[in-house]
Amino acid sequence: MTTIAVTGHMDLTEAGIPLVREALAELIKRHADGSLVGVSCIAKCSDSLFAEAVLAAGGRLVVVIPSRDYRQRKVKPDHAPLFDRLVEAADEVLVMDHETADRRAYETANAVLQERADRLAAVWNAEPPTGKGGGSADVVFEAREAGVPVDVVWPDGAARAN
Repeated sequence: MTTIAVTGHMDLTEAGIPLVREALAELIKRHADGSLVGVSCIAKCSDSLFAEAVLAAGGRLVVVIPSRDYRQRKVKPDHAPLFDRLVEAADEVLVMDHETADRRAYETANAVLQERADRLAAVWNAEPPTGKGGGSADVVFEAREAGVPVDVVWPDGAARAN
C-alpha cells in the first residue's frame, strides 16, 4: 500500500488547472500499486485536483478537515459542491479537534498529512515559505526534514493567479 498526501496552492490559474490535473494523474499512476491511499484536506484547487485523481485511479481517499467550522467558514460557494462530493466519496474523514479554522488548525491538519504519508505530492512553485506558517512551502520543508519523499508537481505553464 502506498499512501500519498498532498499540499499545494489554492490559487492556480484557469490555464494551469488542466496541466496540474494531468501531472497529478501521471504521478498517481506511477505510484498506484493496487492499494493507493490519498490523504487531502480537499481545499480548492491543488488538494481537490489530487483527491479527484486518487478516486479516478481507484484509490481510497482520506479527508483531513482542519476544524469543525471549516466547511461553514472557509469553503466558498464555488467550491462547496466539489468539497461535499469529495467528503461523501472519502473512505475516512478526520476532523481536527479545533473549533475554528486558524493557523493552528492548519498546522495540525498538515501534521496528520505527514504522519500518514509515505510520500508527499506538492503542487508548489518552489517559492520559499512566507513566514506565516502552514503554507505549501512549510509543508514541503517539514516533510523533507522528516525524511518523507516529496514529488514536486509544477508543470510548464502552471501559475498562480495572484
